[in-house]
Amino acid sequence: MIEMVLNDRLGKKVCVKCNDDDTIGDLKKLVAAQTGTRADKIRIQKRLPHPNYDKDNEGKQTPMKGANALQ
Repeated sequence: MIEMVLNDRLGKKVCVKCNDDDTIGDLKKLVAAQTGTRADKIRIQKRLPHPNYDKDNEGKQTPMKGANALQ
């Protein structure tokens, strides 16, 4: 089983557990059952890390480089 945390960007987070062989449609139906949103209106996106996030630096942000850097 896989546990996914989904955020509707309006302040509501939902934890959904689904099987490895479930399709995206099945996942949308599970989310719809918990949030009350129609399954055809749900759009699932992969969250990308912040561009200044550095995993090697224990999660601390790296200093900015270039024209936008603070002097």
